[in-house]
Amino acid sequence: MKNVVVEKSIEVALLIIEYCEKLEGNKKFVIAKQLLKSGTSIGANIHEAQNAESKADFIHKIKIAAKELEETKYWLVLCEKSRNYPTNTVLTQKVKELGLILYKILSTSIKKK
Repeated sequence: MKNVVVEKSIEVALLIIEYCEKLEGNKKFVIAKQLLKSGTSIGANIHEAQNAESKADFIHKIKIAAKELEETKYWLVLCEKSRNYPTNTVLTQKVKELGLILYKILSTSIKKK
């Protein structure tokens, strides 16, 4: 069975890696490193949540993924607003879409608690 949030998190992580490579090519190492960590951590936590030990553990891991998503948004906003950084509107949109899915999963899981 297809798991949309897992697939979307992989798609976002791959776009993050690609964008960070572009940033590093432009010698934007500090932001690239931060963005790479937070952007790939989203999917790692979503993957961990798939094998959670309990409902509470699942919610906890999804909350961590959501926190990493918010950090990723922050770094992308900085890149967007800086004159010296390339922007990636596709990546920004995909992160927003993943966020909508994550927050829906979180609210549904908390309601069923």
